[in-house]
Amino acid sequence: MKKLLASTFLAAGLYAIAGSASAAECGDVSIAEMNWASAGVAAQVDKFVLENGYGCTVTLVTGDTMPTFTSMNEKAEPDVAPEFWVNSVRTALDQAIKEGRLIQAAPLLTEGGVEGWWIPKFLADAHPDIKTVQDALKHPELFPAPEDPSKAAVHNCPSGWNCQVSTANLYKAINAEKAGFELVDTGSAAGLDGSIANAFEKKTGWLGYYWAPTAILGKYEMTKLSFGVEHDKAEWDACTAVPDCPAPKVNSYPTSDVYTIVTKAFSEKAGVAMDYMKTRQWDNGTVGKVLAWMGDNQGTNEDAAKYFLQTYPDMWTKWVAPDVAEKIKAAL
Repeated sequence: MKKLLASTFLAAGLYAIAGSASAAECGDVSIAEMNWASAGVAAQVDKFVLENGYGCTVTLVTGDTMPTFTSMNEKAEPDVAPEFWVNSVRTALDQAIKEGRLIQAAPLLTEGGVEGWWIPKFLADAHPDIKTVQDALKHPELFPAPEDPSKAAVHNCPSGWNCQVSTANLYKAINAEKAGFELVDTGSAAGLDGSIANAFEKKTGWLGYYWAPTAILGKYEMTKLSFGVEHDKAEWDACTAVPDCPAPKVNSYPTSDVYTIVTKAFSEKAGVAMDYMKTRQWDNGTVGKVLAWMGDNQGTNEDAAKYFLQTYPDMWTKWVAPDVAEKIKAAL
């Protein structure tokens, strides 16, 4: 019995030492909490997991795409950018990866950042013949304009956003005006969201620009329509995304690559957490539902992160080892 107790205490002691070693290996970690909802929630999820699962000491720092990339590339801080939309810095990021300063971990969004023209799912289900934008234009009666229901409408991206230009050019390219559709200026993100909410409340048709992942698409089921062509980057850069392009062609919106980026220093000091960073990813539908919960409950990024961890254990427990998962569950 004494030998058994001695062995038990020895094992416990060794486990404690191993746990301390893991914590020491992780140390202090800084994470960029980007200034949009999905990225903010991802940062809070990482903070909770790294602190409670790996014993890290985590500091969140406010971030935005270009300033965060510049700081990580030149100063190796912050250590982690959980949701980084890489298209805008692809060349510079490739160079930083090649030279060993930064590491591209898992694609956080499995489908990438998605843009396009959408219709309500209830309308798509009722009219299975509508698969493309061109199909929708054959049914102006299904998409009444908010100010004049006798006309049809395509709802544009918020004023001042880059997508306002591309949407206007695609409206022109696809001859929507000739089909009886007017391009509606929604004014702001709130105006665009409100137009979708209103369509669902009244069970009327809606056609226009939106993107994922977002709270609105988590709350209201929408179907993205095809433009019938593949994305043409050369055409996009030369015309689709250029204001007042005289002769735009039909094009598809690009899918944005969204990855987790970490510094080389992080991979060296927090190696115990790198497997997590190389595995952790979620789909746009799940993100949308979490953001919808966050909006409905007036929650913070931290609240939404805990909601995700409590609600979707089948997803996140696959990102970590079983013993790490148990620590996280205990902290919840």
